[in-house]
Amino acid sequence: MNSVEDIEYNTERPKLFIPEYGRHFQKMVDHAVAIEDREERNKMAQAIISVMGNLQPHLRDVPDFQHKLWDQLFIMSDFKLDVDSPFPITSKEVLHQRPGPLGYPQNHPKYRFYGNNIKRMIDEAIKWEKGDKRSGLEYAIANHMKKCYLNWNKDTVEDLVIFGHLKELSNGEIDLAKDGENLTESNQFLKNRQAKSNRTPSNKKGGQRPRKKRF
Repeated sequence: MNSVEDIEYNTERPKLFIPEYGRHFQKMVDHAVAIEDREERNKMAQAIISVMGNLQPHLRDVPDFQHKLWDQLFIMSDFKLDVDSPFPITSKEVLHQRPGPLGYPQNHPKYRFYGNNIKRMIDEAIKWEKGDKRSGLEYAIANHMKKCYLNWNKDTVEDLVIFGHLKELSNGEIDLAKDGENLTESNQFLKNRQAKSNRTPSNKKGGQRPRKKRF
């Protein structure tokens, strides 16, 4: 039996480049790097790629899957493996290169409870030719604005308030106040919201979830 001093701890071992493949797989790659004969090294690399593919059979039909495996093989060898790759070898510098910053939209709407999508819908409605189709879209937008307002603010709101916000967000292009039409009643939105919150989650068999017993 080996003494305690001979036990090898993971903290003392070299760091794995791709831990998902495990320590034994890393040793296979290190062995391939140490092979002096190029032909034997190529055969060993092909064998390793075959084993890597067997570990992920569900990805065999994914485009560029083989390319990904070869990239991983070179990464695990710290780009020291000199073999004939069927794909261009990604350089170490390119791999460690930092990606550029993503261009996140920096929209700061005045009425945040409406969301950015409402503003996009308004901008699209303005482009439409005036008529029944555009009028229907405008009232649909106004109703959705009223629903959003009630979700995040008060329990009631006058239609004129929504019409005013819509006119402001459309830069005066949409003015529904002069039409004298009414939006959906506030209590209808609140009733639908209350109905959704009162729904009891069901179990897998389709029945109601049993109540917990109180002791």
